[in-house]
Amino acid sequence: MSWKGESMVRHFLSLMDISPEELKKIICEAEKFKKSRVRSSILNGRVLAALFLKPSTRTRVSFEVAVRQLGGDFIFLRGDELQTARGEPLKDTARVLGRYVDGIIARVYSHRDLETLAEYSGVPVINALSDMEHPCQALADMLTVKEKLGRLNGITLAFVGDGNNVCNSLILACTMLGVNIRVATPEGYEPAEEIVKAALAMAPPETEIQILNSPEKAVEGADVVYTDVFVSMGDEAEANERLSVFLPRFQVNRELLNLAKPSAILMHCLPAHRGEEITEDTLEGEHSVVWDQAENRLHAQKALLNFLYSRQDSSFK
Repeated sequence: MSWKGESMVRHFLSLMDISPEELKKIICEAEKFKKSRVRSSILNGRVLAALFLKPSTRTRVSFEVAVRQLGGDFIFLRGDELQTARGEPLKDTARVLGRYVDGIIARVYSHRDLETLAEYSGVPVINALSDMEHPCQALADMLTVKEKLGRLNGITLAFVGDGNNVCNSLILACTMLGVNIRVATPEGYEPAEEIVKAALAMAPPETEIQILNSPEKAVEGADVVYTDVFVSMGDEAEANERLSVFLPRFQVNRELLNLAKPSAILMHCLPAHRGEEITEDTLEGEHSVVWDQAENRLHAQKALLNFLYSRQDSSFK
């Protein structure tokens, strides 16, 4: 319960914090925001803080633009600029921030840090990336698939690469929206077991979730081919080991992409390491929709903010 008003605060730490119906509504709202380009006033008089402990390009800029286009103000906070860098417990920082701002957009190393912010701040907390999930990316991904292919239900998406936070959120989003998902990773790099179990528990009977070790089997006949970096932020110390495991078999190149449907689209959440998880000609090729996918971060996050703050007490501040 928030001390700022009578209504319960909604957080977005995971896709499991919303229902499939709510996810569908957010995607539809994102489509409207993109089509109309109308600026909402839902955040008028509100200030959101962005606490980023990791580097960011698309997430930071798209969220700042989204907040400002919805009428709000935005404060960017780096971890090394706060007293947490000198040992202040995160729960103390959360308590204080919650008395200053109307929401916290947080990019953290540990998902537990998001839970601490949500527990102690009393304001909405949005996951801008953690080691477990990247749910805002998945919102934009589903918007892009629907935009490019005209539907979501029954589509088959193949994810090739590391079973990381992006992969975890994709599994949940696909399952909630009736998208079949095949994940191909090297042995030992599969997505989080608890995420897969949660997705299987809520998957409609006709929706498939396959965890494979063969990129060829995953991509064969797919409507969407998706990849991400093999070395995520925080895994740099393992870079050489990871690259030796993933390359060359799990690289998305023309040979692998040719196994998908001729009409398949290629997606990447960026930044892309050309020559590692994807080749230059594939990323820049006719199947690639990565730049529209990146743009859709803005529209999806505007829809998310609209969803979260239209449910807050009007006397929040």
